[in-house]
Amino acid sequence: MGQLTMPTILRIGSYRFYFFSHEPNEPPHIHVDRDQISAKFWLNPVALARNTGFNPRDLTHLQRMIKAHQTEFLEAWHGYFGSERR
Repeated sequence: MGQLTMPTILRIGSYRFYFFSHEPNEPPHIHVDRDQISAKFWLNPVALARNTGFNPRDLTHLQRMIKAHQTEFLEAWHGYFGSERR
């Protein structure tokens, strides 16, 4: 089995946007961490998949940032996993 990697796609302030290398069979998504809290967003369409610690205001802010960088995140996802656009 291959080694797990977590390619960082973007950093904005204290936020890190990344995905896990072992998740190619899930729909395109992005993880975001700040300190010890994390969330996962689907990318097409942008929607919250999971939240472990962000408050509603943070989630709204994150969703706006992800929408602003949606194309970049989708290109990184498809480039890494070699999958077709959905």
